Amino acid sequence: MRWSLSLHVRASISKSFRRIESAKQLARRMTALPNTYDGLVPIAVIGGTGLRELPGFTQVASLSVSTPWGEPSSPITILHHQCKHNDKTVAVAFLSRHGPHHQIAPHEVPARANIAALRSIGVRSIIAFSAVGSLQEAIKPRDFVIPDQIIDRTKGVRPWTYFEGGVVAHVPFGDPFDEGIAKVVRECGHSLEGDGVVLHDRGTIVCMEGPQFSTRAESNMYRAWGGSVINMSVLPEAKLAREAEIAYQMICMSTDYDCWHDSADVTVEMVMGNMKANADNARRFVTAVLDALAGEEHIELVQAKHLAGSVKFGVSTPQPHWSPEAQKKLNWLFPGYF
Repeated sequence: MRWSLSLHVRASISKSFRRIESAKQLARRMTALPNTYDGLVPIAVIGGTGLRELPGFTQVASLSVSTPWGEPSSPITILHHQCKHNDKTVAVAFLSRHGPHHQIAPHEVPARANIAALRSIGVRSIIAFSAVGSLQEAIKPRDFVIPDQIIDRTKGVRPWTYFEGGVVAHVPFGDPFDEGIAKVVRECGHSLEGDGVVLHDRGTIVCMEGPQFSTRAESNMYRAWGGSVINMSVLPEAKLAREAEIAYQMICMSTDYDCWHDSADVTVEMVMGNMKANADNARRFVTAVLDALAGEEHIELVQAKHLAGSVKFGVSTPQPHWSPEAQKKLNWLFPGYF
């Protein structure tokens, strides 16, 4: 029963992040929006579809972007938000990782297309949201974790690089998240602690293949390795963001203990309550983060100036020897760069 409840929570978490509306209603709303947007959008949110409905955010466009790596998971919704600190209108891109109706399995997420499409509209910083299972007693359901490390337990079925098919690059990934963005996110999370948000500043996220969940033996092994939380989404998303010179930070929302935990008092009411509480907290959390990042002091951070040009140092293949296909794709991703 413990395992099946955990499965139910993480399989249906996106439902707590959106209004109950039919596919036809959602399609009508998206097609009613303009399909072009003037100007660059430097920051994006990747996560559950309900984040489009943040109070104070207005949908202004829905962009369909084709990339050399295929179509992204969903159209990119452009949101406008009036920053409460400086009355500045902030443009934010939103992308649904698992599709508008949560129809894309973890191993099917077109992560290369997602990251490439976001970069093409000007995105240089990404705040990613994910529901996770807790691997530690101290990380309780409804808690938030700002991870700083990753253990990769995917199985090589997900395309994970832009540098292949005729060009090789080795990109450092020792610190998989952007510490500058993480600092702002942590400060925002702690500012909400009086309103019920519980935040863990650091942690190691285990990324497993899925869509099945861990065995109890695996879950206990991850705990022994020092894992804090577990999900199926952070990779290759974080790796591709680094290759694309995009500052990336994930905010993890604990919905339950993973199957290692032998809780005898789990109820459906508790599970549903955790989902609702996390949805409400996530909306307030992301709003606070976007407000903070809109500040003048964070302009260069949001534009990832500290990452610009870094990938050039990792390219091992001399450019005259790049394959035509690789040259075409990388010129699309980095126009005028090489």
